[in-house]
Amino acid sequence: MKIRPVILCGGSGTRLWPDLKKHQAKQFIDFGGWTLLEKTLDRIKGSIFDTPIISTNSKYLKEIKKNLIKCKIKKYKIILEPTKKNTGPAILATALIKDIPSKQPMLFLTADHLIEKVGKFNKEIKKNKKYLTNNNIFIFGIKPTTPSDQFGYLITKRNKNNLNKVTRFLEKPNKIYAKRIIKKGGLWNSGMFFLRKDSIVNNFKKYQKMIYKNTFLSVQNSNFKNNVFYLKKSAFSKNPSKSFDYSILEKTKHINAIKLSIPWSDLGSWKEILLMYYRNKSKYFKRKNTFYRPWGKYTNLFSGNNFLVKQIHVKAKGILSLQKHFHRSEHWVVTNGTPKITLNKKFFFKKPGETIFIPKGAIHRIENLNTKPVKIMEAQLGSILSETDIVRYKDVYGRAN
Repeated sequence: MKIRPVILCGGSGTRLWPDLKKHQAKQFIDFGGWTLLEKTLDRIKGSIFDTPIISTNSKYLKEIKKNLIKCKIKKYKIILEPTKKNTGPAILATALIKDIPSKQPMLFLTADHLIEKVGKFNKEIKKNKKYLTNNNIFIFGIKPTTPSDQFGYLITKRNKNNLNKVTRFLEKPNKIYAKRIIKKGGLWNSGMFFLRKDSIVNNFKKYQKMIYKNTFLSVQNSNFKNNVFYLKKSAFSKNPSKSFDYSILEKTKHINAIKLSIPWSDLGSWKEILLMYYRNKSKYFKRKNTFYRPWGKYTNLFSGNNFLVKQIHVKAKGILSLQKHFHRSEHWVVTNGTPKITLNKKFFFKKPGETIFIPKGAIHRIENLNTKPVKIMEAQLGSILSETDIVRYKDVYGRAN
């Protein structure tokens, strides 16, 4: 039996845009001719997969259909939640569709994750498919590349069936604690699940009777038109807002981990987005977008909707002007060198991999006091992203306002 992929596509992405009232949800952002939803749809085109189901809300319906057309996916089903109730009811609603056989494996993916080495990912899915039962759950654990405080973690133990049984979930720890977790073999909790339909139903019947009852009624009384299920609002809205982690994973003891050592990111911060562009900068680099300045040069890599990504190259002893911007904020990630950063009345040094946030209106400067170049990846955020939005207070090259 083929695996039914389900894409959870309801996130709003507000974390990336704290200062903007109008913004795109992360899964629909054009990062350079592609979106995260497109990448996810392309990932489930393999022969092991059945037609996809997408769980979302009416606000995103038009955008989702546009992505489906671009990815040339003609067979699909969309489930529209009438109100947001978190991932618990969302996951259950997709499993209760009548045309899904009881023992069909279901793979739950989020629409806003970037996964590379898809072949390796699919190989692990096929390998573990035979271990699915009517009550167990497999969760994908990613081998950490850094002690991040942005993700939850899994602790696992090998059991007698040679499976990685999850013994503990850890919410987002601080970086010091994250280091200790990683030393013990901890994995990032990717938020992706693999289980059978009957396991979903059985777990909700056992641990979340109210959610099961309300969601069952909302699906049973839904309207189906043009491949879209419109869930019954009066029943669905009675559900408590609970994540799948809280409603099921924290209650059941039948959870195994599929360990993955592949490049993975939820692009949930500008640091992650900037590092993605840094890894792939050759794809975005155009010589005509490189501009030279007395302190070095910068290259505009990609201009998106209300954001601009560039790489800054500060030559040895180069000093940018002490400046501010009225219309934009900036996120920086140092990739080479140890720059001296001035931010309002403070100054500090940053190493490769460290980040800096420059709020709108903050007075700031980059100085390279060393003999080796400094390189910084920068994301500018705002409605106006032109070079004219610079007020210079001091400049060693005589360009102060």
